[in-house]
Amino acid sequence: MSEVQETRLARRVDEAAGTLLRRSHSVSAIEVFQQIGWLTAARVDEWRQGRLDPLEAALPVRPDKVDGVLRALGSWAARQGLEPSEAAYLSATRDRRPLRFTERGDAATERACRTHWLSPDLSPARRERLAARQNKAPDLVAVQALEAWACATCRGTGDLLVMEDDEPLCLACADLDHLVFLPSGNAALSRRAKKESGLSAVVVRLNRRRKRYERRGVLVEEEALARAEEQCLADEDARARRRERDRERRAHQDEEFQDRMAAEIVRIFPGCPPARAEAIAVHAGLRGSGRVGRSAAGQELDPDAVRLAVAASVRHLGTDYDDLLMAGVPRREARDRIRATVEEVLGRWRRAPHADGG
Repeated sequence: MSEVQETRLARRVDEAAGTLLRRSHSVSAIEVFQQIGWLTAARVDEWRQGRLDPLEAALPVRPDKVDGVLRALGSWAARQGLEPSEAAYLSATRDRRPLRFTERGDAATERACRTHWLSPDLSPARRERLAARQNKAPDLVAVQALEAWACATCRGTGDLLVMEDDEPLCLACADLDHLVFLPSGNAALSRRAKKESGLSAVVVRLNRRRKRYERRGVLVEEEALARAEEQCLADEDARARRRERDRERRAHQDEEFQDRMAAEIVRIFPGCPPARAEAIAVHAGLRGSGRVGRSAAGQELDPDAVRLAVAASVRHLGTDYDDLLMAGVPRREARDRIRATVEEVLGRWRRAPHADGG
């Protein structure tokens, strides 16, 4: 890379690492690669599941740019006074083999990729919990097949497959066919059944639209499931009371966040009517909606996330965008058609105090 390219890349790394540090008090190379758009969560999942080796194969850049990110991250961490902590990266396969980051396998590069940079402000207890989570061996993974496939050993097939050495195995050949499937939906039962089971595997399915693997349930021993069901029946009333308390606490937290987000909208867009700002904050911050207000950036009231929430409100309520979609206009084309209107309203709201419109 040229000096100009390296400087530009270092700025991107500094910005990405700063965002990650504010979010979780720790930063790793993999998180930076994701933050700057070089790596998707789905590809990381494939790597952790042992289906991709090395991780570098998923990066759309040359090795010298990977090295540039690692150098920039190390320099940034030193300036911030962060403390290094090496994490063990093991595959979610039966052999728990160490995962590779690069084809070269250079020891210094692999170590830099494994390093998590921790804030010195972390308490010893929190540092210990973070290290335990980073070094915990991942769950075994079974994948719900979306397409026809054949077991590499017996040529059979089924709804679930397990990847080993980049080849699909049926549950019988993976020695998991004695386990029973417990669908997601009851967190207490799933957690207890997994704890009681000597052998278990998380079941995931690829969401093609979101480009990530999503949890669908867990495979556990039948006896473990029976014991977990007995435990859940024994304290059902207590858990119901705890859920109600948690619901009230979350509702209070949501109200506080929505109030802060509405205030931030008015600060950035002083021309946005306060009632409209409140409505945008409630809509964007609705728990479980997947909207921008529930994202990590939204929870931090990142200015870009706030702008996206306001722009979405203007797009849907202040233009004919929804009508265009209903008429069959492709989403990209529909957005192009109404972009000028959205920008005009946003520009007006940035200038005029409490202007109407949008």
